[in-house]
Amino acid sequence: MGRVRVAGFSVSLDGFGAGPEQSLQDPLGRRGPELHQWFYGTRTFRAMFGKGGGSEGVDETFAHRAMDGFGAFILGRNMFGPVRGAWPDDSWKGWWGDNPPYHAPTFVLTHHARAPIVMEGGTTFHFVTDGIHAALDRAREAAGGRDVKIGGGVATIRQYLQAGLIDDLHLAVTPVLLGRGEAMFEGLDLPGLGYRAVDSTPTDLATHIVLGRSQDP
Repeated sequence: MGRVRVAGFSVSLDGFGAGPEQSLQDPLGRRGPELHQWFYGTRTFRAMFGKGGGSEGVDETFAHRAMDGFGAFILGRNMFGPVRGAWPDDSWKGWWGDNPPYHAPTFVLTHHARAPIVMEGGTTFHFVTDGIHAALDRAREAAGGRDVKIGGGVATIRQYLQAGLIDDLHLAVTPVLLGRGEAMFEGLDLPGLGYRAVDSTPTDLATHIVLGRSQDP
């Protein structure tokens, strides 16, 4: 069975994984894009938008790992879009246009049912209304033995952490202070949940920290 991973998730120095006041104009919340400067210049990011070039260093290594090798993805409702409550219609299909970057079955946690959306490039969005465990069961089945990525946002990652379902996390800690937003670690006892830092690699734009379960070999 594949692993359940968080990869390439950016966090500010003061522990926020997104800015406040997400909206159509600010998908990552106000000042949220500042968390991802390490990613924007990489070869992986540019390739996602059909562009060549980009950095080849440590940031690119972690960027590539953050998008490669996954058989399925799980996203929170807010990670999929700014629409709240019942779906008013079927017009919203995500932030990413006709060809989202996932290229695999992608399961969206929501309280409101919706038919699957088949997109270009191999992504199909499935909407799961019966909780994080059901979403993970479906994602594991769809992944066919490959890893499952918990793509965010903050609330979704926290739920899977608290349930002890994440095997390892790669966090890109960026030299930015947001002051407010969505707190990644508030109230979480990571050592108590079995996590320890297993790797730390600094670059000019981020410090890449990998957390693993302490019982892992």
